[in-house]
Amino acid sequence: MRYVFGVAFFFMGVSWILTGNLFGMIFCGMSIFFFNRDGSEIDLKIEKYREFIELFGLRFGAWKDLPEIEYISVFSTTESAKVRALTAEATIKNDIIVLNLFYNGNHRIKAYATTDKEDAFKVAKQIAGILKIDILDATEGESKWL
Repeated sequence: MRYVFGVAFFFMGVSWILTGNLFGMIFCGMSIFFFNRDGSEIDLKIEKYREFIELFGLRFGAWKDLPEIEYISVFSTTESAKVRALTAEATIKNDIIVLNLFYNGNHRIKAYATTDKEDAFKVAKQIAGILKIDILDATEGESKWL
């Protein structure tokens, strides 16, 4: 949905620029924010991770040593994003399942996000197998260890 808004803002801005309205440059500039992504990347072979910002396919972020992970948590949440333009505002909400790697008590690294519960547990089992850690299922009302 973000890409749809980004493309719409970009083309609206370009059309205004072509008609001589320089206000279109603001819309073109705003469209860039719809094309960026942020996340984390984990390389289990070299035991490093990084939190990155991606813009047009280029990722920016420094690699750090992976701390000793205590467990992996799988939980359901709602992701929301607000889109504002002049006087209009829209909130886009998605139900997602997030995998977090916990270390040093309550510190966490967001490892994965998906809308498919089976996919989330498949990835969690792969990571848990490699790191030899437990999985906490927090997708239901009561959490349980797997």
